[in-house]
Parts: sequence; structure tokens; C-alpha cells
Amino acid sequence: MKSIEKIIEKYKELNLSDIVDYDKFNAITVSHHSTKLEGSTLTELESEILLNNYSTPKGRPLSDVYMVADHALALSYVLEQAKNRKKITIELIQNVNALVLKNTGEIMNNAFGTFDLSKGVIRKWNVQNGRGDSYPAFQKVEDKTRELVAIVNERMTDNLSVKEATDLAFDMHYNLVAIHPFGNGNGRTSRLMMNYIQVYYNLPMAIVNSQDKEEYIQALRSTDETGNKKFFNDFMYEQYEKYLLHIITKQEENLKKDRKRGGFNFVF
Repeated sequence: MKSIEKIIEKYKELNLSDIVDYDKFNAITVSHHSTKLEGSTLTELESEILLNNYSTPKGRPLSDVYMVADHALALSYVLEQAKNRKKITIELIQNVNALVLKNTGEIMNNAFGTFDLSKGVIRKWNVQNGRGDSYPAFQKVEDKTRELVAIVNERMTDNLSVKEATDLAFDMHYNLVAIHPFGNGNGRTSRLMMNYIQVYYNLPMAIVNSQDKEEYIQALRSTDETGNKKFFNDFMYEQYEKYLLHIITKQEENLKKDRKRGGFNFVF
């Protein structure tokens, strides 16, 4: 396993942001995989066509189309806030969740009132994960989230190393999803807040490849059960390195092809 510092250094040497539309297509990849993890049926090509051409893929549920479109909107907000180095607040996280659920958020009713999930409301009901284990009781959720925000802000100093910033991004991801502060969209929101910290520190964004969903769930579960973040962080570092090395290899191959053929040629 190569060090993440060397991989990111190599990634930055390619000056990928100078390539026309690279950032746009990278953002599409982030949105595609994050929504695919949550059940979206759109392929990456369909997500690309949707977000570039505003063309709805045939035969796909409208809820899946909205899920991808909403994630892209939330990611755009995250990128803007992070590049402007806005401080993380509970309100910022709520804004991200509201955008994630902009068109798919449901109305929840319980003894405490009526809640519109598309507004980024902190949950007022208890929830369980797929194993039947409970997330923090709703009475503790807002305090837990504020505590997490305070810890993260305290660690977000100007002199973090690449490794320290990456660790912090992964810690934010795990801890926010472990609190599960919202009625829906917790995974997407947590991954976006991971991306927020990475962009804040001028690092490339990480993804969880949707093909590795089972391993992702197992990494979360192992850390839940043991309290040892090594399980989750090891998984995320593997994901991060695999994704960046794939991009680096692909771009190097493209550069070799360009040199070999002497640039662009028409094909008839």
C-alpha cells in the first residue's frame, strides 16, 4: 500500500483541474456512487446524461432520478462552502441534508409533531440499523451532533498534514453516520461532509465505490461493535487509494495515447 501523501502528490502533478470538464465529471462520479449505495438504479452514464443534459433516463423511477439530481445539488453547495472555507456548523450540515432530500424528503408524523425531511430537520424519533441495533436516542441527537461539530472544528487547524486532514475527513464520515441525526439521507450527508473537509484542505474527494457496498457496511459494523475506528479507516484508505490510482493510471494512459498519435486525428 502506497502512502496517501505520495498518491495525492502524484494526482496533483497531473493538474487534472486544468482539463476541460474534469471537475464536472469527477463530481458526477461522486454523486453516482453515493446514490448507488442508497439504491439508485441509474448507471453512471445515465447519471452523467441526467446531470449534463437534464435528460431523464427511460424506465428509471423518478425517485432515483431526483436522488441523483439532489445529491449533485448538495455536492455543489458543499464545494462552494468548503472552497470559501466556511466553518462547519450544525446548520451547514442540516443544509446539506436538506439538499440531499430536496425532492425525496417525506413528511413524518409522531407525538412531537409533523416533520418535513426535506428541510434538514434533526430527527425526533428513535431509529435502528439493519441489524436491529439502535442509533443514539433522539433526545441526545442534537447534543451529539453539536459535540461532533465542536470536536471537528477544534481539529481543523491550518497546519494539518495530508494524513491528518484525511483522518479527520474519515472520522467525520463515520461519526456523523453513527449519530444518524436525520430521518433519511444520513449516509449521503456523511459522505458529503467527508468531501467537505477534503476540499477544505485542497485534497481530492474520496468515494465509496458502490460495488464495495458489502465491505463498506462491514467496516461500519466492525467499528460500531468494537469501538475501533481502524476497521473503518482502513477500508476508507483502501477506497481512496484505489480511486485515486485509477484516475492517475487512466490519465497517464490518455497522455501516452496523445503523444503516440501526435494529437487529435479525424476518423472517417
